[in-house]
Amino acid sequence: MASRLLVHPSPPDRDGFIQHITPASADWSYVGFSALELPPGKVVTRPTDGHEVCLVILTGRVRIAVGAVDFGVLGERESVFDGSPWSVYVPAHSSWTIEAQTAAEVGVCSSPAKGTLPARIIPPSEVGEEVRGKGTNTRYVRNILPDTGLAESLLVVEVVTPGGNWSSYPPHKHDVNDPPRETYLEETYFHRLKRGSGFALQRVYTDDRSLDETMAISDKDVVLVPRGYHPVGAPHGFDLYYLNVMAGPVREWRFTMSPDHAFLTW
Repeated sequence: MASRLLVHPSPPDRDGFIQHITPASADWSYVGFSALELPPGKVVTRPTDGHEVCLVILTGRVRIAVGAVDFGVLGERESVFDGSPWSVYVPAHSSWTIEAQTAAEVGVCSSPAKGTLPARIIPPSEVGEEVRGKGTNTRYVRNILPDTGLAESLLVVEVVTPGGNWSSYPPHKHDVNDPPRETYLEETYFHRLKRGSGFALQRVYTDDRSLDETMAISDKDVVLVPRGYHPVGAPHGFDLYYLNVMAGPVREWRFTMSPDHAFLTW
């Protein structure tokens, strides 16, 4: 039986969407995520309605406008593994337009908002980079829109995990709204494999095992994490990237470790 938590990509539709996750399709309340693959010259426009959006330029160069404001041509990565991205924050009750200058890939991250903040560019120089873990738990984190950044409910982060290493590990969860101990955050993982082939593994499970799924991840797959622990493993020789989108009623990332793994260093 196919997992409802694992969403495979589709060929690009007429607007270039290969992934399109909405709160309705995910059967939750906050997180939306789409991925675009655009040929040179392609133009895509969308309203934000009651959602704030973070446009993450995964690869290539694009011109981005928010409403009547043209932010110019942005982007420089040839691969998602090539350093931090350019991104654009788009408020609710606005619109965004992307015009591809080269072949390009863009992640569209969204969550509910009122529209209280202005549109802005998030350049690579403002992306906080950190090394998390040690040994075979080492991974490289790029904080595009952390809970210390300006947004209403949206959290966005990139993570690169070298082949042979674990990520989102030790297992942790954020499915109970009890701040400051733990916050309820829905989450999507958009996975990319450096070789474009092979697989990674992700398990999503709860303490009582009412949810317990282990999935083989291919390039451009999305994993939905509605609740529970959600560790990721990258096999030897296959570096893994993922783009995380999180959102919930409280814009803080507070989590609880798996009791079985509490002895490990985060």
